[in-house]
Amino acid sequence: MALSVKLEVFEGPLDLLLHLIEKNKIDIYDIPIVMITEQYLDYIKQMETEDMNVMSEFLLMAATLLDIKCKMLLPKEVNEEGEEEDPREELVQKLLEYKMYKYMSFELKDLQYGAEKNLYKEPTIPDEIRQYQEPIDYTTLLGDINLQKLHEIFKETVRRKEDRVDPIRSQYGQIEKDEVNLDEKMAYIQNYIARHKQLSFRELLEKQHSKMEIIVTFLIILEMMKTGAIKIKQEEIFDDIIITATLG
Repeated sequence: MALSVKLEVFEGPLDLLLHLIEKNKIDIYDIPIVMITEQYLDYIKQMETEDMNVMSEFLLMAATLLDIKCKMLLPKEVNEEGEEEDPREELVQKLLEYKMYKYMSFELKDLQYGAEKNLYKEPTIPDEIRQYQEPIDYTTLLGDINLQKLHEIFKETVRRKEDRVDPIRSQYGQIEKDEVNLDEKMAYIQNYIARHKQLSFRELLEKQHSKMEIIVTFLIILEMMKTGAIKIKQEEIFDDIIITATLG
């Protein structure tokens, strides 16, 4: 149920129901639904508002009360545990929750009013006291540390540093990155294949000067196969691969 709309006295249907229950001094767990429904409908008849959102909330609750009233006249339903179900149970739960939130809001409002009466002053601590630092007590700082323990701490630190060194990679020299211009390499291979028309893949790889150039050449050959610029043929497994130009 929406409770944000402010009416003359009540903040919503649950607020009105709670008021009627407290006014009639009724046990919230045993609501006389007929009496409460009649009083609730009387209030709705006296409402004067053109806000349909407000009216719809109150009318929805009125329909809920009438539905509960009808169910109270019928034989009670039995749940899976064999216990009789009370049609008012869901409404009672909503009223209890609303009552809890309502009184919590009163507590918060009291705290707000109390907080407005508290006054604070800026700290007026002299600079000498603010900047004061207690002298270091080296006896307390060192505790039971002695030269033997310092030596053990040093050895443990060195051991940890050695454990972080990769025994294989640490023996490598400086790793230099091979740089291959992809456009230039593509143009070179296309021209080479166009001139020779047919050649061995091994022959093409042997003309490369580094591992990176071999890899790039292999990728370029795959791309040319994909675009249909070349065809390849291999008679037997492990035989040399023959590249044949199909364009130009």
